[in-house]
Amino acid sequence: MKYIIIGLGNFGASLAEKLTKMGNEVIGVDVNMSKVEAIKDKITHAVNLDSTDITAVSSLPLKDTDIVIVGIGEDKGANIMATALMKQLHVKRLISRAVSPLQEMVLEAMGVDEIIHPEEETAERWSKKLNLQGVVDSFEVNRDYSIIETEVPDAFDGKTLEEIGLKRKYDIIVLTTIKITREKNELGTNKDVSNVQGVASAKTVMYKNDIMVLYGHNKNLKKLLKDQDKY
Repeated sequence: MKYIIIGLGNFGASLAEKLTKMGNEVIGVDVNMSKVEAIKDKITHAVNLDSTDITAVSSLPLKDTDIVIVGIGEDKGANIMATALMKQLHVKRLISRAVSPLQEMVLEAMGVDEIIHPEEETAERWSKKLNLQGVVDSFEVNRDYSIIETEVPDAFDGKTLEEIGLKRKYDIIVLTTIKITREKNELGTNKDVSNVQGVASAKTVMYKNDIMVLYGHNKNLKKLLKDQDKY
């Protein structure tokens, strides 16, 4: 996977390093040359430029990048401007950082569906989440076991957990399912709202577009995610 991370403060730099160690290509961007110098030997590329300048930003390989993350924290104006430029340039997948409820609402109004709250979510968690294809969210229980959220594949639609047999085939437990509904926030912009459906059982029916919350060994979870592409 190829990432561009804009903003190399504590969170952005940590995320850039972790994704690089996982074997990804990571380009780090910051207007502060000292931050670029500090990380240049730890990630694939480090670039010193103003992410609010469309001419400068256009020099980045945006079309070839899978995910762009705007991690600017202190300067909320720069964060929103950089995010707006990424939307204007139609990047494949955009994730932006919010440090206040108002900033989050502005980002939602701009159509940013994925928002990072680094004060609550660690770079370690986001690096694992981004590195596993198909994962909506993840939580590491220990070094070997994790809880992840992933979309219900088409092949599971309308089937019970007993029929699907994830425990039998992968030794993975489905803890619960989540239905996603669209509601309007205070600015009148549509926002996804998660509705947890309760503890899953063998009779729980899976539905396309729902989220299933899985617990298991990391190697089994990765195998399931890989196999899901074949369904």
